[in-house]
Amino acid sequence: MSSKKTPARKVRAPRPLDLSRVRTYPLDSRVSKVSVADFSRTHRRGARLSAFVSTLPRILAADQLRAVAASLVRGREKKRPLIWGMGAHVLKVGLAPVIIDLMERGFVTGIALNGAGIVHDFETAVAGQTSEEVDAVLGRGEFGMARETGEEINRAITAGDRDGLGLGASVGRYIGRRRGTKHRRLSILAAAWRLGIPATVHVAMGTDIVHVHPSCDPGAIGRGGHLDFRILAGQVALLGGGGVYLNIGSAVLLPEVFLKAFTLARNLGHPIRDFTTANFDFIQGYRPNTNVVNRPTKGVGRGYSLTGHHEIMIPLLAAMLVEADRGRP
Repeated sequence: MSSKKTPARKVRAPRPLDLSRVRTYPLDSRVSKVSVADFSRTHRRGARLSAFVSTLPRILAADQLRAVAASLVRGREKKRPLIWGMGAHVLKVGLAPVIIDLMERGFVTGIALNGAGIVHDFETAVAGQTSEEVDAVLGRGEFGMARETGEEINRAITAGDRDGLGLGASVGRYIGRRRGTKHRRLSILAAAWRLGIPATVHVAMGTDIVHVHPSCDPGAIGRGGHLDFRILAGQVALLGGGGVYLNIGSAVLLPEVFLKAFTLARNLGHPIRDFTTANFDFIQGYRPNTNVVNRPTKGVGRGYSLTGHHEIMIPLLAAMLVEADRGRP
């Protein structure tokens, strides 16, 4: 066997490009995405909130937040649905007073919650506190076993089912009429019942603590939940011409429900054009952006994705709406 090595082949490197003939153009002839006219301005101590908002840059998320606020103002003027779909975390971080104020001002004409939303809404109204320490009680099998929460929410759902109500209306009516409810004014569902605003609740069986209580009536939950889906779809069908749907803090359930409501409305002949959707969350996910922001609005509407903590972003949006409200102080 030969021990001779094959000589390495020389690789010819490409000749470096000559830059002397590169074509250029004047900077001021170029289209640019950012201008100093869009830059932020410094805040003056003691200035009004509207002045602060005007200092925000007219770039990316700040401008998108303005667009969402403007869409809600326009939608109210055109009397189109303004639907706020909210995960339970929105209630847990103390935003009920902000949401209820917007309901009273006409910037919210529909509420959609997941099943956990009714738990936190009920406990806030009845006990003035909510959101248990799961790690501390899970090992003892006590997570979700608060007696009043399970018994009374299930009782409200069963009674509402007998009267032909959906889940949201059932619980809202119950809280609105319940004696000794110290913090009723902080219940979004009770406010919706009082104001005649559709409040719908969308559940997956087994996801909510009330489903593990012996008072749970699966049939009532199923009938009420399906009625609420149809009520939401009826609102979605009217979004065209300036309506708004916001998905706030729901990563899976409400985006899926919205997409099905949208396709049902389209199937029944509702065109749904010229509307706005937005997703607010501190982590942007696939389903909210696909099912709420992108697919439904493609070619017919506007969709926005805004990232940030609910306890900061929603009060900021609400403050912008209050500033735009000429009807109430």
